[in-house]
Amino acid sequence: MNKKLVELKNLTKTFDDLQVLKGIDLTIYENEFLTLLGPSGCGKTTTLRIIAGFEEQDGGEVWFDGVEISKLPPYKRELNTVFQKYALFPHLDVFDNIAFGLNIKKLDKSVIKQKVEKILKLVGLEGFGSRDVTSLSGGQQQRVAIARALVNEPKMLLLDEPLGALDAKLRKEMQIELKKIQKEVGITFIYVTHDQEEALSMSDTVVVMNQGVIQQIGTPIDIYNEPENRFVATFIGESNIIEGNMIRDCLVSFDGMEFDCVDKGFKDNESVEVVLRPEDLDIVEPEKAKIKGVVKSVVFKGVHYEIIVENEHREYLIDTTDYFPVGRNVGITFETEDVHVMYKMEY
Repeated sequence: MNKKLVELKNLTKTFDDLQVLKGIDLTIYENEFLTLLGPSGCGKTTTLRIIAGFEEQDGGEVWFDGVEISKLPPYKRELNTVFQKYALFPHLDVFDNIAFGLNIKKLDKSVIKQKVEKILKLVGLEGFGSRDVTSLSGGQQQRVAIARALVNEPKMLLLDEPLGALDAKLRKEMQIELKKIQKEVGITFIYVTHDQEEALSMSDTVVVMNQGVIQQIGTPIDIYNEPENRFVATFIGESNIIEGNMIRDCLVSFDGMEFDCVDKGFKDNESVEVVLRPEDLDIVEPEKAKIKGVVKSVVFKGVHYEIIVENEHREYLIDTTDYFPVGRNVGITFETEDVHVMYKMEY
């Protein structure tokens, strides 16, 4: 395991009587790509701004590389921030935008030239040094902003929704680029987004936040496959969420039937919520099924059909490459490990 770089201990913050952070505890490691993910107003940007030093917390501590840094101004912290609005200097060319921080440090001109050319190559803008930044596309301007932050060799880069202003295709390209850059420079990235796909595709660790509270921390696969509560299950991907009863370890009941599962550690007969992901459900002939119903609607999504099957208890959403017409009697089946049981949480 890499060593701890940042530790947030019981961070709290209130704006105008609204508590936006309610005791955030988080450890971030060297060379980690960690994403703070959640809806608008969940506290993710406030957390980032406190780490950067742009906001001061009301309570709690921020530790960076073993030192408590809450009283340090932003320019004395060994990190840089990239914003959604790139804040480039329009009167400077690409080279001078990137070299800005190095010039302030009064480094030797030949050292600056070497560092800037190396970072231009890294972000895929080799040969762009003399270009006017205002003539660049959005994606290119974003690369300049990232290069300007990285050229100072910070221990950590903070990115606040940096791809938000780009179109969908360019966003996808930049997601791949950013992950590649992070691996090549080998520093910690803390990334803020409300885009679930972005978080899942780029991160080593995802921190899901809601209403100033961390809901779950895990790898993208853990967050998707093993959501800890209803909020995480509904925020990350689509889900069938069903009220159930944990009869005992590895046996849950819902919709009047009992099903094997792999979950343990719940109380016997505890009220729970069960997640069945649409892509984990298969439509079969009724006699081979665990659940029976009737096809209520079919929507073609390009790669698959989104089919709703209804029975006396509820509607089930199913993603399948097979077509079944509306009105047909069908069955639904699934594997034991696809039944995911969560603790019931009040919101």
